[in-house]
Amino acid sequence: MTETSIQARDDKLVRALGVGGLSAAVINMTIGAGIFALPGVVAAKLGGAAVLGYLVCAAGMTLFVLCFAAAGSRVSLSGGLYGYVGEAFGSFPGFICGTLLWLSCVLASAAVANIFVDSLRELVPAAGGTSARIIILLALYAFLAFINVRGVKLGARFVQTVTVAKLLPLLILVAVGIFFLKPANLVWPGMPSLEGVGNTAIVLIFAFLGVEVALTSSGEVKDPSRTVPRAILLALVGVTSLYLIIQFVAQGVLGSELGKNTSTPLASVANMVLGNGGRLLVLVGATISTFGYVLGDMLAAPRALFGMANNKTLPGMLSFVHPVYRTPRNAIIIHAIIAAALAASGSFEKLIIAANLAILVMYFLCALAVIQLQRKDIRREGEPFNLIGGPAIPLAACLFAVWLASHAEAQEFAAVGIVLAVAVVLYMVMKKTATRT
Repeated sequence: MTETSIQARDDKLVRALGVGGLSAAVINMTIGAGIFALPGVVAAKLGGAAVLGYLVCAAGMTLFVLCFAAAGSRVSLSGGLYGYVGEAFGSFPGFICGTLLWLSCVLASAAVANIFVDSLRELVPAAGGTSARIIILLALYAFLAFINVRGVKLGARFVQTVTVAKLLPLLILVAVGIFFLKPANLVWPGMPSLEGVGNTAIVLIFAFLGVEVALTSSGEVKDPSRTVPRAILLALVGVTSLYLIIQFVAQGVLGSELGKNTSTPLASVANMVLGNGGRLLVLVGATISTFGYVLGDMLAAPRALFGMANNKTLPGMLSFVHPVYRTPRNAIIIHAIIAAALAASGSFEKLIIAANLAILVMYFLCALAVIQLQRKDIRREGEPFNLIGGPAIPLAACLFAVWLASHAEAQEFAAVGIVLAVAVVLYMVMKKTATRT
């Protein structure tokens, strides 16, 4: 399919997302269920020096975000990173990127949906049965699909509302917990090794991921050359600041005990400073957070399917735009069905281990795409966001991705290899089918 026809289909979509809506989508997709457990995981690996893990991840994400801003200001097609890489290198690299993006999204969505049910079960024990679990999962995805088919404005409004709701318990915990800090708990045991920081960052980077998912709705962003850079940089600053404060408070309250609780550390902090009511508040926050993550995924991830279908690397029915609501209806419904099936079966758990590695591959490809987009001076509308130093920042982002990926396990590389093999087979089948027709 030609670039003109792809743009023509994107033009059917409503450009309704501004800086506020896109920033909320990024924050919602970034601050997920992980923040309720990661403070304990990071403390177990780095102790009092846990802040270094956050700073390293934030520094690396800054490089990636700058690349996203530069690419997003030049390419406003739906699909996010898929659109950027496809515009720079062609349909096959773009398809590989888009496939990895969507698979990582649907697996993460299914995983978080299970956490949502588990959190709900802690609050409502009757939701713990097998049948009840499946019913809740089906109802969850059916409801969210309905909301998003009705329009991107409605979906974005829900995202902004849930983002505020899920942040409130964390902000209350921080505001109260800061008065219970013990200075002795914040003393560094010493400077950790680079290897130790890397082993922590490969896990912690999950807490910073989500920008690439929110950007799949680039075809529905107003004035993308200005909105995309402002929204994602604003979101990164907000997310990093909140993470550092949460880790600081958790470490200050629990000290060495924080690293011994890697499942519900924030609930333990809340129980200490607010009592059982605080524990329940955090559990409610975890439930809202996981709901918000799946909601944000339903807003953004189906646009990756829509973008690939636009380019005829996936069946054309996925590029259908609802004639009334002007949303990618079929892509939303198919994504919801697959995510619900994975969540109900739980067979996705081994693949999700490789999710971070798959996303790093996408980040690497996007950074290379920026160099190509700047070299060709590709631009859609408005003045693009240009990076200082030419290819210096994208190359630094590539090096960071390689360094971080080097700390992954062999099984994670194997899982990504399987995903890539499936993607290649699917691509060849679609190309062969297109040739015959």
